[in-house]
Amino acid sequence: MSMTSASRTFGRWAPALIWVTLPFIAGPSFGHALDPRSGDVQLVASLGLWGFWAIGLAAALVPSTVSLTTIRILAPAALAAAAWAAVVAPDGADTAESVAMAIASLSAVVSLSAVVGDRFVNGSSYGDERRLPLRPPGVLTLGPIQIAWVLAVAGMITGPLLLGAHVWTAGIAITVVGFVVAAASIRILHQLSKRWVVFVPAGMVLVDQMALTDGMLTQRHRIASVGPAVEGTDATDLTVGALGLALQLTLTEPDDIIPAPPRRDRKAIITPVEVRSVLFTPSRPGWVLDEAKRRRLVVS
Repeated sequence: MSMTSASRTFGRWAPALIWVTLPFIAGPSFGHALDPRSGDVQLVASLGLWGFWAIGLAAALVPSTVSLTTIRILAPAALAAAAWAAVVAPDGADTAESVAMAIASLSAVVSLSAVVGDRFVNGSSYGDERRLPLRPPGVLTLGPIQIAWVLAVAGMITGPLLLGAHVWTAGIAITVVGFVVAAASIRILHQLSKRWVVFVPAGMVLVDQMALTDGMLTQRHRIASVGPAVEGTDATDLTVGALGLALQLTLTEPDDIIPAPPRRDRKAIITPVEVRSVLFTPSRPGWVLDEAKRRRLVVS
């Protein structure tokens, strides 16, 4: 399916428009959940909620790869917070909790959508280039990404909440350790926001540090075709196991690429590999093929 102007507008503004409503729509639910807590816990939680909301709004208003990582951490966190508020509400979940869950769910779904990813990675693009995100490695979608997200969120909030509850020793220790763990987890998640195929006037560039040490630049005159991968192809697999339709970039003549070193030995010496065609898996293959046609490349 082609990306329309309406899709571009939605991807650009929907995250911010939904996010800006959260304090007004989800606020009453959080208020109910915090009522039984001590004054200091209420203060820490309120400051945290407002702080994360402000950071999320700033990220949603200024598209970039950093902003994409930010909203894809905070929007699901808002959903988790709304679910917690519904569970612990003193009088049970009612309309306020249901509405909070609905708006937080919408925010999470929109922030994780492909159209938002496309608009945000292009927010930090340069000149006449078009970035199209790649799908994450399949194995990472089955647990590691979710674990990294939990560590990032829990690492940021657990320690401060313990301090608010006057659990000083554990609170200080967990705050320090938690922030370190959160920073490492966020860094890992951010790597997923910096993987894409780029169309530039000179040709195409495949940028994926999980598969390549350096970006694979293919000049226009060396691109034979771009299209869906054919069954039984002998093309070099750079999909890193991503799920979904893979595309095949076929060259007019062999070129050298430098694969990424194995995860267990990042200092390993990697020798260049000669390729005639490569496979990659974009989030939306149709958008890649549309852009290739627009730039007058051969689409097979």
